Amino acid sequence: MKRILVGLALLGALQANAQTADTAAKRVLLPNGWALTPVGHSLPLGDLPLNMVVSPSEKLIAVTNNGQSKQTIQLIDAGKEIVLDEVSIPKAWLGLAFSRDEKKLYASGANDNVIWQYTISNNKLLVTDSIRLGLSWPKEKICPTGMTIDYSRNRLYVATKEDNSLYIIDLLTNKVISKVALGAEAYTVTLSKNRNLLYISLWGGDAVAVFDVASNKITNTIKTGSHPNEMILSANGKYLYVANANDNSVSVISTAGQRVIESLQTALYPDAPAGSTTNGLALSANNNTLYIANADNNCLAVFDVETPGKSRSEGFIPVGWYPTCVRRIGKKLFVANGKGFTSMANPEGPNPVSRKDESGSHLANTRKDRPVQYIAGLFKGTLSMFNEPGEVLLGRWSKQVYENTPYTKEKEQHAAGEAGNPIPRAAGQSSPIKYVFYIIKENRTYDQVLGDMPHGNGDSSLCIFPDRITPNQHRLSNDFVLLDNFYVDAEVSADGHNWSMAAYATDYVEKTWPTSYGGRGGTYDYEGSRKVAYPEKGFIWDYCQRAGVSYRTYGEFAGKGKATLKSLEKYFCTDYPSFDLTIQDVARQQIWQRDFDSLLAIDAVPHFNSIRLGNDHTSGMRKGAYSPYASVADNDLAVGRLVEYISHSKIWKESAIFILEDDAQNGPDHVDAHRSPAYVISPYVKRNTVNHTMYSTSGMLRTMELILGLPPMSQYDAAATPMWELFSATPDLRPYTVLPANVDINERNTAWNESARRSASFDLAHEDRVPDLELNEVVWKAIRGEQAVMPAPRRSAFVKLQAAEDEDD
Repeated sequence: MKRILVGLALLGALQANAQTADTAAKRVLLPNGWALTPVGHSLPLGDLPLNMVVSPSEKLIAVTNNGQSKQTIQLIDAGKEIVLDEVSIPKAWLGLAFSRDEKKLYASGANDNVIWQYTISNNKLLVTDSIRLGLSWPKEKICPTGMTIDYSRNRLYVATKEDNSLYIIDLLTNKVISKVALGAEAYTVTLSKNRNLLYISLWGGDAVAVFDVASNKITNTIKTGSHPNEMILSANGKYLYVANANDNSVSVISTAGQRVIESLQTALYPDAPAGSTTNGLALSANNNTLYIANADNNCLAVFDVETPGKSRSEGFIPVGWYPTCVRRIGKKLFVANGKGFTSMANPEGPNPVSRKDESGSHLANTRKDRPVQYIAGLFKGTLSMFNEPGEVLLGRWSKQVYENTPYTKEKEQHAAGEAGNPIPRAAGQSSPIKYVFYIIKENRTYDQVLGDMPHGNGDSSLCIFPDRITPNQHRLSNDFVLLDNFYVDAEVSADGHNWSMAAYATDYVEKTWPTSYGGRGGTYDYEGSRKVAYPEKGFIWDYCQRAGVSYRTYGEFAGKGKATLKSLEKYFCTDYPSFDLTIQDVARQQIWQRDFDSLLAIDAVPHFNSIRLGNDHTSGMRKGAYSPYASVADNDLAVGRLVEYISHSKIWKESAIFILEDDAQNGPDHVDAHRSPAYVISPYVKRNTVNHTMYSTSGMLRTMELILGLPPMSQYDAAATPMWELFSATPDLRPYTVLPANVDINERNTAWNESARRSASFDLAHEDRVPDLELNEVVWKAIRGEQAVMPAPRRSAFVKLQAAEDEDD
């Protein structure tokens, strides 16, 4: 098998090209440090567009929007570039197919376990029938995904990702006539040119299944890269291209030999770690050029595939944020950008007025006539449209992609820093810090907790847990370093715990959590409980294990006496509870302390310790539960006690403590919806300082990796700025003294009012099962009074123009 690499030679050749005005706007900086310069022009789409299908005549495009908020199907006139119709759909996920006469459109009904049939009349969509695969979730777990129609047989083939099956439907009767087990989560299906074979991408099986139509059975499986998703056949049917999201590649399969003959490496640099998230494909009209959507690189990779087996890279095209799909009509390319064109502040924070949408979920809270901006549904998709570029223009666009991308091989191998700093610049270099303690908390924005800090960029009107409630977090920020420009890489806890432990969330995680968070069914499979959610090379504990670094986890990916990952089975505290808001964090700290003492006594404290303290999530105003003040104060006290205990131990002089929120979804922030409190504590931290450098979850992980001698886990920690500026070579060994709580951490909610009634319906057994907008409103009312209206923070889109030399171009 030949591996085609996007080489460094391409980058060198591009340096001579000048910047042009071929972009939609000036460069926009995202909270993760990556930038956008999307080319062409655009149309607004809905929340998380995952798939587009082109009609047989190529006059129409259908789009399915599968995000957390309102889910819709859109019908677009491809020639006029206008939206003809948009209809709400209760539940949707990925699957779409036009009938041959373009009078019908079939769409996946996701966890309703149904295929909806729309009639297309006068450029409008109208539901006229349905095809039921089974009872709706949770009675049956099916979830139809990709689909295709065999026009000659009037059959609809549908893959599923919950019961891992292929459903075959007779379109004359709209009945399921066969069901075939696949053995792994499936993504989509493609019919061979002679219509005798069906190719099925096994998303969770790292393979393509070959289904023989005549015998009605699977006859072969072809191994591919990790997380095969979208597929496309060449016009002659001789080659099948398969995008592999989890390892930056496209597998080129000879359909005659049913084997992979070539692997196209789609990242911007050879042998880059995970992070491109290759997930969309389109071929030029002559089938000589393959366009590949790299979701997390925010670009298309372009390959010359005129001679499969001898393909070569041609360059890159900058598009929007998280492109999920690319289609080609004539000489024009259409790209669905899953998260649109920019991150932003969430100025219309939670408020007391709410209503339910058609699905019954609390997704559209409003203050008067203005929609609330909840991070999970804040970033709306866009459709980028532009003509296929020629060689010169592609060279210019490729240069822009490299300029937008902070990841380089040099950064991966040699991080930013300075000689003599406690943070090494490369894995394997020594550090005076030997013990890392990594504390993961739950769901707060910077302004909610530290907005009252006078030396930071805060909005005190949004601060509901100020110094009186969180004295230790405020003192730690004062005594060590205040970080007011820290951003989480995630939107919610589902992807947050993945970003926090792997510097990456796979395409499975990113594309499925909105369904659950939108109240549309599905299980919470994002903390080691489902293999398809894993990054290909695992999480930070797996990297520790391979590098021979000792490790232990307390509640993170473990609890109730068992771990969710094989690599953690012997390396977790069995007494430490998992997420459970009925257990105080101070009790967790005591369990950790006893375990720490036993290990310290035999000089066996692991070098990497992950510790979950998540009661700052709160239980809202549920009657009998700990009050919001008590929950956050309990969390603050537990953090303070843990820091104090380590600082009085014999390993303090060799320790560093890193603290973050897994995400910032639970409230407003006046700078950006991703901005969050973070804390770094160590004898080597420069005391009594304020640092405005832009840091991220991945940057914190990169700092810990460098201390521990671990390589980057993804392109994101490899590219992120490590926190070396916070550290000094001269230690200050003064210990930390915990501050007592100023409020009663045992206080319970006793009132029965509207907030208590709403809180009683919250599912608090698992993180983020609560309608987050409602929880925010309840917490605000608990603190400011039942009649209080939460103020909207100042509007501040997260846009940063490049340096003057770029602005002059």
